[in-house]
Amino acid sequence: MLPTNEQGQKCIYLSQSLTNTYQPIYLVRLDERDGQLFILAGNDIQILINRNGDWEFLT
Repeated sequence: MLPTNEQGQKCIYLSQSLTNTYQPIYLVRLDERDGQLFILAGNDIQILINRNGDWEFLT
């Protein structure tokens, strides 16, 4: 399974935003069970990007 174009574009945008604020990115992972992209960065920043490109912070 590959990420969608929307996920890829949003991942690049969010990665750039994170690194612009000097937050390290530790992990980017595509969950093959549901196709969602997960980003782990900074001090416990967790972001989930859905197949349509919508994203949310996880707590």
